[in-house]
Amino acid sequence: MGNLTLDEISQWVAQHIEEFHQKKIDRLERLKLHVLLKRKNPYLFRIKDLDTPEALVRGLAEAWVSSQEETLFGNWLEQLAIFVNERAFGGRKSGIEGIDLEFERDNVLYLVTIKSGPDWGNSSQVKKMEELFKSAIKRFRTSGASVAVECVNGCCYGQRSADKGTWKKLCGQDFWEFISGLENLYVDLIIPLGHNAREWNEGYRSRYEEVLKKLIDEFSANFCEDDGTIDWEKIVRFNSGSKK
Repeated sequence: MGNLTLDEISQWVAQHIEEFHQKKIDRLERLKLHVLLKRKNPYLFRIKDLDTPEALVRGLAEAWVSSQEETLFGNWLEQLAIFVNERAFGGRKSGIEGIDLEFERDNVLYLVTIKSGPDWGNSSQVKKMEELFKSAIKRFRTSGASVAVECVNGCCYGQRSADKGTWKKLCGQDFWEFISGLENLYVDLIIPLGHNAREWNEGYRSRYEEVLKKLIDEFSANFCEDDGTIDWEKIVRFNSGSKK
């Protein structure tokens, strides 16, 4: 085991957390109204009685931001997990399709896919992961590798760890301890992750309101009646219509 310390992890987070926040801002600034209207369910927002341009656009934007944030932070946590494992057990980012991390410990080569939480995919996506695991194991066996190979689906939060027979699912505390050797790392991480959080989020909220105002103005000009009421028929046609 390497000499991984919490100070090292805190330093890494301080140096790299800007990447996550900056990507959030970059994606926000590229957001277009047609993206919101095309990708979200207009029937859902109609049934929620979002009957003003501001309420509707804000609802659409918040749903989009939540989805984007989850994806971006999941990718960032994957980088953190790889760093942690590299320092603890000499792990590395894998070059194998579908595998994020690989490391050797106690004569076992572990191939790890990293997901944010336990509910990351449907049955088809899980089956695809299992197929990639089988392919990766076959690759190592035919190469004459002298160590056993085990596959792990690591989830950064949650509690539903399980032995699936041909692979293991490790969630939350089990996952972070598995890749670091530190029992309480899953708790200890919460402090460094707050590095400059207030400053970044205040800046983001300010920019968010500016972008939102532009989107609301554009929406009002293109999808509202003269009296300011929303033209729902026009929205549904724009979102789902196929006949010209």
